[in-house]
Amino acid sequence: MNVDADIHPNVSAADLLARLDEPWRSKFAAFGTRIAPPPLIYPRVRNGGMRVDSWPQDGLPGSDLELLRTQLLDKYDVDFGVLIPMQGHTFGAEETGYAAALCRALNDALRELFLDPEPRLRSSLCVPHESPEAAVAEIERLAGDERFVQVLFPVGTELPPGNAKYRPIYAAAARAGLPVAMHLGGIEGHRGDGWPSFYLEQHAWYGNATATAATSLVCSGVFEELPQLQVVLVEGGISWLAPLMWALDEAWALLRADTPALRRAPSEYLREHFWFTTQPIEEPEDPRHLTAALEHTGMTDRIVFSSDYPHWDFDSPAMALAALPAPLRQAIMTTNGQRLYGSRR
Repeated sequence: MNVDADIHPNVSAADLLARLDEPWRSKFAAFGTRIAPPPLIYPRVRNGGMRVDSWPQDGLPGSDLELLRTQLLDKYDVDFGVLIPMQGHTFGAEETGYAAALCRALNDALRELFLDPEPRLRSSLCVPHESPEAAVAEIERLAGDERFVQVLFPVGTELPPGNAKYRPIYAAAARAGLPVAMHLGGIEGHRGDGWPSFYLEQHAWYGNATATAATSLVCSGVFEELPQLQVVLVEGGISWLAPLMWALDEAWALLRADTPALRRAPSEYLREHFWFTTQPIEEPEDPRHLTAALEHTGMTDRIVFSSDYPHWDFDSPAMALAALPAPLRQAIMTTNGQRLYGSRR
């Protein structure tokens, strides 16, 4: 089974309006959302960060199922593709009633427009992540639909993701047997490194925000409280992981009193509770260096291929990771994803 763990769909405003009740329908039509969707946030490339050939005749990239089939599912024999609608980052940050209505409409649209007609697709479950009670209700509403394979979170939440505010959402995901997928973006997209001046700065160091989110989750003791919780870090790179493990373990040995919630070395929580997607993968001039960086993590069995379709830096399933040793590439392209999502296949 060929797995793609990061496909970005787009649901049109018209399709969302058709699934919103009043007063939210009028609010959305008149005011939209308070946070700009990711393609509009500066710095960004002029084409919205999308492949030039991914624009359908009508609508935005990711909105046309037939084009998605042609350019990705059929062309590369993708058997199991996971949708990550970045609209969820924006919708989940609205005030509670509006956020709940938007996420519900988005999830229903994904189910009806993508999952019902295309059995190869699964989806992330979008939740009002800044309103935990409403987020738990949305998880419970859809947890029985096995086509929703994870709960979507941005790394840039209002508070650091390890904050106790978000614990009820993680607990609900764990009860439902769903991993939490943390994708780059959200309200605070540059926590830890600040807003960049150039798109190059942002694109080349997505890992900083992702590493900051992972560190927050580990140090806050989330996994001692929720030992079943699994977290998928999406679109944040991987090669930074081993140095982070080394640094955390070394410092924890001296600073245990500062983090009483941690009963074991931080690297143990990372190895037991985190998964990673490949795009954008670091690509050194000598591919052996990438293999070494991945092996240093001790987590090559927790890396899952992602294409990031339809973004401009899309990774072709036929060509990506070709320089890796064949057994490692095979695991990343197929079996690791099967293990991650196996209960929801």
